[in-house]
Amino acid sequence: MATDSPAYRPATLLVQGGVERSPFGETAEALYLTSGFVYDSAEQAEATFKGEIAHYQYSRFGNPTISMLEARLALIEGAEACRCTATGMAAVHAAMLSHLKAGDRVVASRALFGSCHWIVSTLLPRYGIATSFVDGGDLAQWRAALATPAALVLLESPSNPMLEIVDLAAVAALAHAAGAIVVVDNVFATPLLQKPFELGADVVVYSCTKHIDGQGRVLGGAVLGRRKWVDEVLQPFIRNTGPSISAFNAWLLLKGLETLALRVEAGCRSAAAVADFLAAQPGIARVWYPSRADHPQRDLAMAQMTAGGTMVTFEVAGGKDAAFRLMNALRLVKVSNNLGDSKSLATHPATTTHMRIGAEERARLGITDGVIRLSVGLEDVRDIQDDLARGLAAVSG
Repeated sequence: MATDSPAYRPATLLVQGGVERSPFGETAEALYLTSGFVYDSAEQAEATFKGEIAHYQYSRFGNPTISMLEARLALIEGAEACRCTATGMAAVHAAMLSHLKAGDRVVASRALFGSCHWIVSTLLPRYGIATSFVDGGDLAQWRAALATPAALVLLESPSNPMLEIVDLAAVAALAHAAGAIVVVDNVFATPLLQKPFELGADVVVYSCTKHIDGQGRVLGGAVLGRRKWVDEVLQPFIRNTGPSISAFNAWLLLKGLETLALRVEAGCRSAAAVADFLAAQPGIARVWYPSRADHPQRDLAMAQMTAGGTMVTFEVAGGKDAAFRLMNALRLVKVSNNLGDSKSLATHPATTTHMRIGAEERARLGITDGVIRLSVGLEDVRDIQDDLARGLAAVSG
């Protein structure tokens, strides 16, 4: 959008932000399916590679469709710059490895998505990077871990799958005093429900595969931050290691953004109703939902977020056998490890997304064999509740 445009609100930016029309004046964003670009002359090519002029070179470095997606995401997030990647994990990996070097130290919240946990616990130490885990909701542990210098802090809030909330402002202040940048995985909150930059974050990452696409079609990731860091630290890493997103995926994500506000609002409303429904059912040991009064960090969650989100986590009494019986009896809600979809999806974290972190770490995070993570979709909430009741009947029967 033009630099002299009014200060549009998020729903408007989700539809119109970052659009650059070709001379043909197309209504929808153009899809540039091209690997490379041509130059008017050899001199123009030389000047492009020297950085003296701006010109697209190769779609691994940049592409007009991808640039529109990056511009729109930056506008929504309130970031100076954005780079998109092939997947959410590519975004996390690039954000960390572009910044780190041997001898550095990382402090991370223990409550991370399984693959993020693997990067911190297994991959980084291979390259001489020290790592420390803390319980994300315990500020005393953050203070102790950040009493010595660190290069980077990684956290999720709300966390996957237990919906733990981290005090972003407090942790950011501690991290900056220790010399670290703060990387926040904001996937569960989405760019609409939580603004990590306003709370002190330096970098925000997304799996665009989740709510941003929202319809289970394509993979994608995004890294957002200050322009100097993005241009000088992140972009050389992405350019030379190649975790590039396809133009087609970027185009679909642009289309997904147009309905993000509507989908997230509806999903939050239904998720809150589903959480209340589950909490009243016999056979449910516990329900976690950030805006419910019984969430242990409800006040902090609502200070940082504008709604509870589209995810509900609950524990079925009876462990793995009961959880599996419930999930296998579902007809509307599908068993899948994805989330943020228009379709409601149920996951058993202990045997899927968090299987490889080990039983001891799962126990420390509260991920019991009875825990189910529910991504609430856009179906009629009464049908979702009826389906869950069907699953619970299979457990009790």
